[in-house]
Amino acid sequence: MQDNDPLILLLSRGHFCPKEHQQHLELAAFHSKIAVAYTQIVTITTDAISELNEFRDSVGASWTFLADPRRVVQKDLDIQEYTDPHHDPMIPHTFVLAPGLVIYSIYNGYWFWGRPSPEELRRDLREVTRTIRPDWDLAAPGLRENWDGNKTLHWPYKPERADG
Repeated sequence: MQDNDPLILLLSRGHFCPKEHQQHLELAAFHSKIAVAYTQIVTITTDAISELNEFRDSVGASWTFLADPRRVVQKDLDIQEYTDPHHDPMIPHTFVLAPGLVIYSIYNGYWFWGRPSPEELRRDLREVTRTIRPDWDLAAPGLRENWDGNKTLHWPYKPERADG
């Protein structure tokens, strides 16, 4: 899903949580900017698929949601939210990932103010993109020459084929 682009990964408490709804509503409103910047979002929740679909629809999200009702992620990362034994959710986290699933930033969202705002995500994504895009600054030395040559430093960063 990530390819060579940044990714926002949300580990979610689930459909029952008003904090999750608010965060996902904000991301849904911000999503057109995220998408045009070649950035993906993925939400993983402990909800069953039917609850997950209702949650995604209720916030107007169009990105990938993954169901983890067996709590594999929660157990593998040891992030069980022990304060809610009834729902047994994972502690919500938001990750901004550079290509290769490299962690750039982590937000712990147990409290709502621990979750990143769209502006904080924008700042993180700007820095990640600046580091992964050789053509970030078109005025950088050598970029014009590369454009006139093999274009390997320009998006989509693929060498030209020898046969044209």
